[in-house]
Amino acid sequence: MQAAIVYGIFEALRIGVGFLWTAAWAIIMGLTITSFVQVYVSKERMAQVLGEENLSGLTTATVFGAASSGCSFGAVAIGKGLFKKGAHTVNVLAFMFASTNLIVELGLMILVLLGWEFLVAELLGGLVLIAVMALLVHLTLPENHFDEVRAELNARDTAHGVTEDPTCGMEGRDEYSVVTDGGETVKFCSAGCMETYQQELASSGGWRDELLSWGGWYKLGNQYRKEWSMIWKDVVAGFLISGFVIVFVPQSVWNTLFLRGDSVLVSAENAIMGVAIAVVSFVGSMGNVPFAVALWGGGISFAGVIAFVYADLITIPVLNVYRKYYGWKVMLYIFGVFFVTMAFTGFLMEELFDVLGIVPNLAGGETASEQTYFELNYTFYLNVVAFALSGFLLYVYRRGLGAPGQYRDPVCGMRTDDSGPSLTHDSETYYFCSERCKQSFEEQPTEFSGQHPHVSEGGAAGSHDH
Repeated sequence: MQAAIVYGIFEALRIGVGFLWTAAWAIIMGLTITSFVQVYVSKERMAQVLGEENLSGLTTATVFGAASSGCSFGAVAIGKGLFKKGAHTVNVLAFMFASTNLIVELGLMILVLLGWEFLVAELLGGLVLIAVMALLVHLTLPENHFDEVRAELNARDTAHGVTEDPTCGMEGRDEYSVVTDGGETVKFCSAGCMETYQQELASSGGWRDELLSWGGWYKLGNQYRKEWSMIWKDVVAGFLISGFVIVFVPQSVWNTLFLRGDSVLVSAENAIMGVAIAVVSFVGSMGNVPFAVALWGGGISFAGVIAFVYADLITIPVLNVYRKYYGWKVMLYIFGVFFVTMAFTGFLMEELFDVLGIVPNLAGGETASEQTYFELNYTFYLNVVAFALSGFLLYVYRRGLGAPGQYRDPVCGMRTDDSGPSLTHDSETYYFCSERCKQSFEEQPTEFSGQHPHVSEGGAAGSHDH
């Protein structure tokens, strides 16, 4: 018995890591594209465009969301900022869904792990879901209540000094703030976003000119690092959990939770249960794709798997964020709207694909336990290229190639100059990007004092050398 458990653990890890190896190139390439869009596609004042409940606002919200990051919590935080500035509720919800379900890296993962049919259902169904959600909100929205919530949210945040990070829309923090030439204090959510803002001020030329300089690649590396920092826990958790679910969850559990057969009732029940499983799974947008592979391997219907993939915005942790931002009533309203639209759209996709005769057939394919993941095939070569690209971007960032500032923060490694916080330790002066990093140094000086405060010659390239 003990030997069987140990074997099961190793098999679960083999499958989970194998899934991650299979999808690694897709994740890296997708995040690189997302980082490029984040850095070089201007977003301006999006809330002004999203203030009206019309087709233009809904379309803009969808496009803007698809070009944003794939972190569920980041999407909710940015949505809050848009809502505060006057964006219509339906457009905020559309933005949040698009930014977690219509992004490049997620689409590539679905294509690699589940197949083209699921990718088409994700993209087409995503647009259908947004349209259905918009109609449902239009018919049920308690407009006066949401106006009151917006006013209360603005008043509360003003009272607590809460401001949005101008680079990403998340909540700014006092320790990451700069004073502009006009005397305005701008707050950021992290040192990385503060650095992004400073880079934007120093930018010259378009993206083509930028990518001919180390400064442009440094921006891309910084954004790529930020994208990974937001999603890596979800990604790792999703892949590992999927391996353990495949190995240790018996088929009888799936048979109990999900009806079997080809009827419309079965499709509807599977779609509803797919969303319900997502709510309690605690897995974010990038991590629920490998989990969906486990569900598909358990014999769950096409509708159930698609509905599960849609539902990362109503997991329990995300619902708790809604509650903190907007209160119980709005949280329950968002939960109800998303649950109904996600389950309905999953059901609709299966019925549509069934009519077209393109519902994928699980029978006859290799199971996860039968697959050999580490072979000298196209996945290997794509991963070599992807890892090389990832290493290059992180190298440019860590070396500070093209970054402004002659000093390096010994705590976080960020470039800085002599205008920020500083202190002297063992006759050496250190400069910091923020008070937080300075405080970390003061608490553990021996850990960070080995870092030379001056940037090395190798990292001192100008930010706009052409």
